[in-house]
Amino acid sequence: MSKKKGLSAEEKRTRMMEIFFETKDVFQLKDLEKIAPKEKGITAMSVKEVLQSLVDDGMVDCERIGTSNYYWAFPSKALHARTRKLEALNSQLLEGSQKHANLQKSIEKARIGRQETEERAMLVKELSSFRDQRDQLKAEVEKYRECDPQVVEEIRQANKVAKEAANRWTGVFVSMFR
Repeated sequence: MSKKKGLSAEEKRTRMMEIFFETKDVFQLKDLEKIAPKEKGITAMSVKEVLQSLVDDGMVDCERIGTSNYYWAFPSKALHARTRKLEALNSQLLEGSQKHANLQKSIEKARIGRQETEERAMLVKELSSFRDQRDQLKAEVEKYRECDPQVVEEIRQANKVAKEAANRWTGVFVSMFR
């Protein structure tokens, strides 16, 4: 006993597009619900869903005329869509190539005057030693930060506020139990 395997969503979409391309006609939903199961094996229940996904992706055109919706897709539209996409990608590629060339020129321009010389190596080493010295001085300042009069005053003010708050709450508790 072999079970029938259903079509995937992509297969349904492809087969639905085949209906449009082969007939080159305009359809209503009820027409497609009759044709798709017979010719392409798409279940009638999923025709509307597949058709809507194609409309959402711009592969099938839909127009409401009066009270009816008409659906169509012609092979030339797909060709034009691919052509426009190809042109857009080619323009992006051209822009990317130009940007790459400009960046290469900038790199070459930046390298001018940055050749490795003894003087440059000595200046880089000196810069590195100054940075190390600055980091050491910052660490030393941080070590003595506790003795800074401004920091000590901030600690005193924080202690004063905490003491007042403790006295306030202690007074509240004492008055509650009297």
